[in-house]
Amino acid sequence: MRIFTAALATETNTFSPICVDRRAFEASLYAPPGQHPQTPTLCSAPITVGRRVCAEKGWELIEGTAAWADPAGLVNRSTYEGLRDEVLNQLRAAMPVDAVVLGLHGAMVAAGYEDTEGDILARVREIVGPDILVCAELDPHSHLTAKRLAAADFFVYFKEFPHTDFVDRAEDLWRIAVETLEGRLAPVMSVFDCRMIDVYPTSRDPMRSFVDKVMRLEKEDADIVSISVIHGFMAGDVPEMGTKMLVVSNNKPKKGEALARELGLELFSKRGTFIMPQIDEIEAVTQAVAATSWPVVIADVWDNPGGGTAGDATVLLQELLDRKVSDAAIGTIWDPMAVQICMAAGQGAEIPLRFGAKSAPGTGNPVDGVVKVVKLVENAQMRFGESYAPFGDAVHITLDGIDIILNSTRAQSFDPSLFSVMGIDPTSKKILVIKSTNHFYASFSKIAADIIYCSAGTPYPNTPAKTAYRRAPKNIWPMVADPHGR
Repeated sequence: MRIFTAALATETNTFSPICVDRRAFEASLYAPPGQHPQTPTLCSAPITVGRRVCAEKGWELIEGTAAWADPAGLVNRSTYEGLRDEVLNQLRAAMPVDAVVLGLHGAMVAAGYEDTEGDILARVREIVGPDILVCAELDPHSHLTAKRLAAADFFVYFKEFPHTDFVDRAEDLWRIAVETLEGRLAPVMSVFDCRMIDVYPTSRDPMRSFVDKVMRLEKEDADIVSISVIHGFMAGDVPEMGTKMLVVSNNKPKKGEALARELGLELFSKRGTFIMPQIDEIEAVTQAVAATSWPVVIADVWDNPGGGTAGDATVLLQELLDRKVSDAAIGTIWDPMAVQICMAAGQGAEIPLRFGAKSAPGTGNPVDGVVKVVKLVENAQMRFGESYAPFGDAVHITLDGIDIILNSTRAQSFDPSLFSVMGIDPTSKKILVIKSTNHFYASFSKIAADIIYCSAGTPYPNTPAKTAYRRAPKNIWPMVADPHGR
């Protein structure tokens, strides 16, 4: 067998003011054929898992480019078309192939392209023809469109949020692909539109129990190959936005449709109960200061670069400063200009600095003060599971007793190594402020005495019923009370 694999991914917050060009991909991951590292990134696990699978089978794996940009706003049109055509030309050069196995995200939007993944998959199908296996692993925070369904044989999505299982799901993807290529499976996709949009952390019930049930069903029913919940991405203003249930059966479309509907309606019945309770910055700091064991982690859930925001909001920092709180650490505030100034000043310098809150309204105000430059790190990285996430040239500064990390490449706070690589012992601090919705949970929960979820400012469109959508469907919950009319 000859298998072609590649990855092209980012998550697009269509409300974000930060546009994505080729430099954004190069800052996060741009690996031409054969240059992908041994450890996968979030959407490139099909490549690294594929290396092992094909070696074991004695098959030939032809690697195309792998590219990933941290979530932001619209992808520049020429950037998207250039990277897309790079991959497609590699596929043409690899022909003939027996299968195409891709790593995609599912929520990328480029200027002129509302459905980039549908565009890529349709063009792949045009190149390989109707009989060649085409499949992909995707992020559940995405949009499942009719165009994608028509172009591919099957999809596998991460089940966990935080996405701790992207390698496991790549293993599933390849297992299904191998069994299909060897004639033991005939995958068929069935979809139910839940007609809702919500946030579904699997670190707590009811979503934890729901995902556990889905995984049991996969093991117990021989006809059911894979089950995925496509959460949807509420910051993507596109026509097919929303939560959907996907069942891949072994050529049992009616059974797949019935199960997708049953599970989808069960999910719908729990609407509004999934997301973590959140408090504002005043209450969050009050609770953290009153704590008797540490560290307390305050998650700034809506200034999350993993959802496409800048990650430069200062609302929580300002609350800490106003309350004269010390023994706290902030990780991170995105400000490339401030990083450059600190790099020029040098380690140990004390300088006046203005930083943060440059990207958009609702992120607070820039902070002014005389800061000490404690540590400089070029090309800083933190752990994310078995992988690494870059956060660019970074600076550890102190201001009024608070340790602050400024970074030049936007990245959400995945792991406590974010602090330790900058010379801060996270377990020695009373308060850690991080920017993430839930991806932080798997690692930070191991060191946190308590976790507080904070909704501070308005950097992200997090209330769908009030969001000024122009393209997204209007007939889904919570825009309407019961779109299923039951």
